[in-house]
Amino acid sequence: MKKLVSIGILGVQLDSFEPHKRWDRWRPTVSLLQQEDLLIDRFELLYEPRFAKLAKTVSEDMTSVSPETEVNQHEVNMGDPWDLESVYGALYDFAANYPFDTDNEDYIVHITTGTHVCQICLFLLAESRRLPARLIQTSPPKRAGVGNPGDYRIIDLDLSRYDQLAARFEIEKQDVETQLKSGIATRNKSFNAMIREIEQVAIRSPHPILITGPTGAGKSQLARRIYEVKRSKRGVSGAFVEVNCATLRGDAAMSALFGHKKGSFTGALDDRGGLLKSANKGVLFLDEIGELGLDEQAMLLRAIEEKRFLPLGSDQETESDFTLISGTNRDLSEEVAKGNFREDLLARINLWSYQLPGLSDRKEDIEPNIAYELSRYAEDHGRQAIFNKEAKRAYESFATNPESKWTGNFRDLNASVTRMATLAGTRRINLEIVESEISRLQKSWKGTKQEQADDLILEEVLDAEASSIDPFDKPQLAQVIRTCRESRNLSEAGRKLFAISRLNKKTSNDSDRLRKYLAKFGLKWESVCS
Repeated sequence: MKKLVSIGILGVQLDSFEPHKRWDRWRPTVSLLQQEDLLIDRFELLYEPRFAKLAKTVSEDMTSVSPETEVNQHEVNMGDPWDLESVYGALYDFAANYPFDTDNEDYIVHITTGTHVCQICLFLLAESRRLPARLIQTSPPKRAGVGNPGDYRIIDLDLSRYDQLAARFEIEKQDVETQLKSGIATRNKSFNAMIREIEQVAIRSPHPILITGPTGAGKSQLARRIYEVKRSKRGVSGAFVEVNCATLRGDAAMSALFGHKKGSFTGALDDRGGLLKSANKGVLFLDEIGELGLDEQAMLLRAIEEKRFLPLGSDQETESDFTLISGTNRDLSEEVAKGNFREDLLARINLWSYQLPGLSDRKEDIEPNIAYELSRYAEDHGRQAIFNKEAKRAYESFATNPESKWTGNFRDLNASVTRMATLAGTRRINLEIVESEISRLQKSWKGTKQEQADDLILEEVLDAEASSIDPFDKPQLAQVIRTCRESRNLSEAGRKLFAISRLNKKTSNDSDRLRKYLAKFGLKWESVCS
């Protein structure tokens, strides 16, 4: 059998005594060796230097009640016994230097004596396995009496051994996974395995996470779910701040991310805190991080590593303790090779990297996602739409067919379900609506890459209303949106778009012309560039 070794701190109050009365009162450290059914082979008694005399007497008394127990004294200077850092440091050093032999010995840590801070530190060291031990708690006898050692209880911190607790942890784990999947009962094995790992990382790790995958695969939604899990587990306390880096250019990029001081560039009329500052204690999601310029990348790297950065035009640093999640549809390793992305930044942001598969690679998840999109439509529009049996069979058969491309991934599916639900006047999606939608999707997938790109950018801005735009207007509106996103302000975008026609006008107001053009489609500059 293994030897049993106990570790405990000398109790300067409970273990102390008046010399002629010391056997008349309960002393926790001595009583531990008086338990008839607990044979301790060795006791490691920790004490502070100023209590050496008391430690010597208590050790002698321990030996007298249990001659078979070897009692070793360890002088440990804990400084202020109520200072957590001081006490933990001293006990940590003891644990780090102690020659534990778990193959041949079992260990128990006595947590009845010492200040509450000492007891907390012993618990933390045992829970983290720096002290590979169970805990033991002693209590005085209900009736005083000579030789009555009281009671004891051993506590094992391996929570997996407690069936009810283990069951609760499993339920909680499943709840977190469901939250990360937006409540969708996904069936794809590799995707579910990835979500299980992300669940652990979201709870335990403060380090950056990189989410890659094609446009429309759900990177932004997953990032928000990770934030919600972190916040529910108190991993973060601040806000979720999201920005599409493809919309950031030049001074506007620096200003948006890092803030600026008034007057630092033309148009900087007031101080601005910046998105990194807004994400303090929270999560910053940089979607399409591969679109950032090299200067912004350099500043971002320092902000990640040091939690400090310089706002534009300022000589005083700002601090922000944020958790970074990045998203991209690019191969950042290739971008590094091309000189478009910093290698040191990539190394810093991809400690945890996850590739989201496209919808065509998760055909078994299409059915539960259709149900999810219908429930989301009902929540957003206040009216429910459901398939009739024939229509449901036809749409699911088409959706899961290998020939169905789903080039826009979940954005395609969302737009498709939204269109059918909108057209279901009787709140039933019938076969006629499904056949019309299938024809619409097939035509859109046959388009050129440019047409596909135009459709994606319009769906991103207009959602389901993109389907109501005439084919004649689509390429023009898509180009206008791209130009707006590549420009710093409305005037610059207007100058680019009307560079030729403005030459034939005596006076021109490019901003007003562009504003009116966007208004035709119910759009504003802010909504296009957000």
